[in-house]
This record gives sequence, structure tokens and C-alpha cells, in this order.
Amino acid sequence: MDQTQPTLLEILRQDYDRFPNDQTYSIYAADVFFKDPLNEFRGVDRYRQMIGFIQQWFREVRLDLHHITQDGPNLRTDWTLHWTTPLPWQPRIAISGWSELITNEQGLIISHIDYWHCSRWSVLQQHFPWRSSSP
Repeated sequence: MDQTQPTLLEILRQDYDRFPNDQTYSIYAADVFFKDPLNEFRGVDRYRQMIGFIQQWFREVRLDLHHITQDGPNLRTDWTLHWTTPLPWQPRIAISGWSELITNEQGLIISHIDYWHCSRWSVLQQHFPWRSSSP
């Protein structure tokens, strides 16, 4: 029986679908570079810790994949990340953005940079949805 290995795009689709659970860390190089509006670091172990933090502290996490493309070693994903923050009023947060990934000759991801369609300030504001009215 011929068993073909899933492509990187298929693995990423599956990882997005079950995020943050059971991620496929083997698709990342050991010294992968990661950057988003809040973090910048190197290393798959540190990346795993960041995902673990999300898994431990946020509730009802969902990562919707809207689009994924690959052009040689360059990949782009467009997504929306949702979660409930464990505050007494349980705010539901949504961040839309995209990721730019680069692979090496072995097909491992060596760079993962996330961009948001919103500011860090607007994400903070989602945590406090009530508005004070001006006099």
C-alpha cells in the first residue's frame, strides 16, 4: 500500500484546525525565527512554550484559516485567531492577520512572522468593551 506523506500545506491546515492542540513542531527548524507584534525570538522550544501558554491560559481558542498559498520556499496564511480571556467578564477576542513563513532546503520552516490587521491597542480595548461617554 502506497502511503504518501502529507504536504506542508496539508500539515499547516490540520494544525490551524486543531490549534493550539497537537501542533506539528517537527515542521519547524530547531532555530526557527518567530516574530509577532508581541514577541520576537528564536527556537522551536520557545515557540512550543508560547503555544503552551496560549493553551493553558486562554479559553475557547480557535484559529480560522482563510487562505494559504505557497510560492517556492515562501508561504502565506491568512487567518483570524479567537479566544476568551480568563477575566471575570470573559471577553471574547478576535485578531485577524497573516503569517509569512519561509522554508529551508529540507522543507522545514526557518522563519514565521505574524502580522495583525489591528493594533496592539485595539486588542487591549477588546478586553474592556465598555465605553465611557464624554460629557
